[in-house]
Amino acid sequence: MQNIVILTGAGISAESGLSTFRDAGGLWERYPIEDVATPEAFARNPDLVHEFYNLRRANLASVTPNAAHLALARLEAEHPGTVTLITQNVDDLHERAGSTALVHMHGALKGALCHTCDHRWPAPDQMWPKDTCPSCHAQTTRPDIVWFGEVPYGAERIDPALNAADVFVAIGTSGNVYPAAAYAQHCARLGAHTIELNLEPSTNQRDFAEHRYGPASKLVLQWVEEVLAGV
Repeated sequence: MQNIVILTGAGISAESGLSTFRDAGGLWERYPIEDVATPEAFARNPDLVHEFYNLRRANLASVTPNAAHLALARLEAEHPGTVTLITQNVDDLHERAGSTALVHMHGALKGALCHTCDHRWPAPDQMWPKDTCPSCHAQTTRPDIVWFGEVPYGAERIDPALNAADVFVAIGTSGNVYPAAAYAQHCARLGAHTIELNLEPSTNQRDFAEHRYGPASKLVLQWVEEVLAGV
């Protein structure tokens, strides 16, 4: 029975209507990364950062999982081996599709974090600097997001899964963000078969033994069907 490890990025959720870094006219064009996605930005202007993530939560509330999310949930449910899903995305579309063996390495848009006591709780639709932590009551609440310059979550689950992988698949990723961009090379060195399912070649396409290009909603569904059929 194969151990399958899957990494997903923004490309899998873009077809559901969520904005990505590269969308012309999208949120990320109006709010530059350096203004909203670093600890320094939050310290400098927490109102702006909260405003940005409030808009992202509103965007998330308006979309639903697509065929690719649903296919991965089906794979987890029906594959006789192990399926570990690692996502760089902060949306909850994998969960809504039914995935449970999931690691959010960059945090969760619907989560809140106190950077005084590290307490976590479900984020309200709107968050602001004046909000207080329900545990320590400090006005130091922030989105539970791993910003640029911070350490990703879940290494204690991700590293063993990568080391045991027979198949590693990256879906909708650019190959620009580390440490996730190094996962394919690491798995290949350990003997895993590596597959890239992407709209176009990623920056690290050389690390993959197999490449398929096109919309995630079609590619992922086809690949899952092949795995479950034993092809």
